[in-house]
Amino acid sequence: MSTTDDALWGLPDPETQPEFYDHVAMKRAFAWMIDAGLIFALTLLIALLTFGIGFFVFVPLWLVMDFLYRMISVSNRSATPGMRLMAIELRTGRGERFDVPTAFFHVTGYYITMMTVILQVLSIAMLFSTARRQGLTDMFLGTSAINRFAKS
Repeated sequence: MSTTDDALWGLPDPETQPEFYDHVAMKRAFAWMIDAGLIFALTLLIALLTFGIGFFVFVPLWLVMDFLYRMISVSNRSATPGMRLMAIELRTGRGERFDVPTAFFHVTGYYITMMTVILQVLSIAMLFSTARRQGLTDMFLGTSAINRFAKS
């Protein structure tokens, strides 16, 4: 067992329980698209409810809505609504659901990754090439997304 496996002892083993990681990378991509659409719609609604004033600060409003949406949903249910629809959830290296600090660091890591194309491409490549389908933030935090309905 490698040191990486030692740090992730609570997550299902991708060699003996591959069903937990089957199609997770594609599901995360679809979940991201669903969440992006929901966040845009919520931001648009708030901009309209402010009698149009929100359109003057639409980009900062969208960034705040995006962060809050991800932070609140991941800290409450260990998955965004898009992830829940795709039947995946995030877990810590101990196999636990995310708490508030872990959700905060995961969402912050997501934002850092999204700041540059190089980090985005690296993270996406990692999602498709690592055994546990972990992106850059997941590798750094020792977290992973797993199929919610996989049988152990």
